[in-house]
Parts: sequence; C-alpha cells; structure tokens
Amino acid sequence: MLVLTRKSDESIRIGDDIIIRVVEVKGNQVRLGIDAPKHFRIYREELYQKISRENRLSAMAGLDTFGKLKEVFRKS
Repeated sequence: MLVLTRKSDESIRIGDDIIIRVVEVKGNQVRLGIDAPKHFRIYREELYQKISRENRLSAMAGLDTFGKLKEVFRKS
C-alpha cells in the first residue's frame, strides 16, 4: 500500500485519467474529490462490500430459484 500525505487542495494522480483531491480536512474527517472518466465505478468501501455480498447471495439463490421456476412452468 502506498501512503501519501496531502493537505487541503492538494491532489494525487493515478495514471493519466484519475485525480484525487483533498477538498477539506475537518476534525477526523477528510473530504475527497475524485475526477475520473465516467466508465470507472467509484464506491465507498462499505457500499462495495455490501454490493459484493448481495451479488454473491443473488448468484447462489439464482440456481435454486431457477429450479423452482422450471418446475412451475413445466406444470403449466
């Protein structure tokens, strides 16, 4: 992991397309601004974890649900 120190209004660049700027530091919170192309999806870590968990649960439930739907349509 790369650890950098930045002050308000300073930024870091990732490649040619992504800039992360420190917008504000207030107490123990830091506000970051991220400038990146629209095709990059940017999530807070806790939201990314929740999406991943829901996707895994959905994929597992899909097989069971598909089998049940197959039975329902077979009877019709």
